[in-house]
Amino acid sequence: MTDHPDLPADAARETLSVGMVGYAFMGAAHSQAWRNAPRFFDLPLRLRMRAVAGRNPDLVAAAAARLGWESTETSWRSLIDRDDVDLVDICTPGDTHAEIAIAALAAGKHVLCEKPLANSVEEAEAMVAAAERARPAGVRAMVGFTYRRVPAIALARRLVADGRLGRIHHVRAQYLQDWIVDPEAPLSWRLDKDKAGSGALGDIGAHIVDLAQFITGDAIASVSGRLETFVTERPLPADHHTGLSGAADTARRGPVTVDDAAAFIARFRGGALGVFEATRFALGRKNAIRIEVNGSRGSLAFDFEDMNVLHFHDGDDDAATGGFRRILATEAEHPYMAAWWPPGHLIGYEHSFTHQVVDLVNDLAAGGDPSPSFADGLQVQRVLAAVETSSDSATWQDVTP
Repeated sequence: MTDHPDLPADAARETLSVGMVGYAFMGAAHSQAWRNAPRFFDLPLRLRMRAVAGRNPDLVAAAAARLGWESTETSWRSLIDRDDVDLVDICTPGDTHAEIAIAALAAGKHVLCEKPLANSVEEAEAMVAAAERARPAGVRAMVGFTYRRVPAIALARRLVADGRLGRIHHVRAQYLQDWIVDPEAPLSWRLDKDKAGSGALGDIGAHIVDLAQFITGDAIASVSGRLETFVTERPLPADHHTGLSGAADTARRGPVTVDDAAAFIARFRGGALGVFEATRFALGRKNAIRIEVNGSRGSLAFDFEDMNVLHFHDGDDDAATGGFRRILATEAEHPYMAAWWPPGHLIGYEHSFTHQVVDLVNDLAAGGDPSPSFADGLQVQRVLAAVETSSDSATWQDVTP
């Protein structure tokens, strides 16, 4: 363990000391959020980025220096054992989520865990049970579906909750990427079912399942779906023995054991019909998260590639001039935006992670239950499992409440 000098104390506030496991893409996003949240929002707790854990001592030391962590560990168990860590932030592949989260909760640490919650329903159920056991002691757990914290998405939920859409009839949701459309792109852990749990379905489909349920306030009850793998083997990365992605070793190839694309229809408990698509083969689409909700009184539409905008149609508008209005969700009245810039000055992807930290810290300080909870993550996991079973069996599948 390598320590850095102590930061100045803030005697007026209690300190929440954070330890993070993993430091790659998600670790960088989470680190920025822990750094930025107290600089733009008035938080009830003082945040301290105590330690980051990773297996390679040189790489984790470099990550700590770059991302702003005070010290390092080369074992997640050592991180959990530290008395100066109050919360464990899990930014690792899905196959490690359950073991780390359950151990952290048993040790009395709050947990923030990246999505999807786990690689199976059984693992997710064990994580929920661990969170429930820890709750009476004041320990809390949250799963990181950060797109909920995009101001335009939070505004969409508010409009539905306020009855502006009336009874919900349709939900259409897509998550479109293209980063593995090249069949010579090297194999990575995201294409290995043992590590990732599933492919496009769990990696990005989980997000639109959560968003659809979050915006509508309703849960998916049944599904009928199809998974497809377009490229069944890929070159191994040159440094495949390390588990890290790198340049392709074209002489050797490995199997792709997850889906490249998922499509399914769904019935919500309240009666709405849903259509979902998740793919990493939509050439030209980089991170298009599209969702449209149609109700008896109005409709809304959102696309993350224009993330500051929400389109809303009020069915009560005059027929001659009515239509979708473009709402630039940057006013101080819009969720989270009062802490940022003047209206019209746009925010980006990283801000949703900052908002996640803000909500989590506020809930912890108030003794409340953070949202989305591990139980919410389990509900998404059950939808994913039902889609996979439906694809295998070519049958409709109910989603267990």
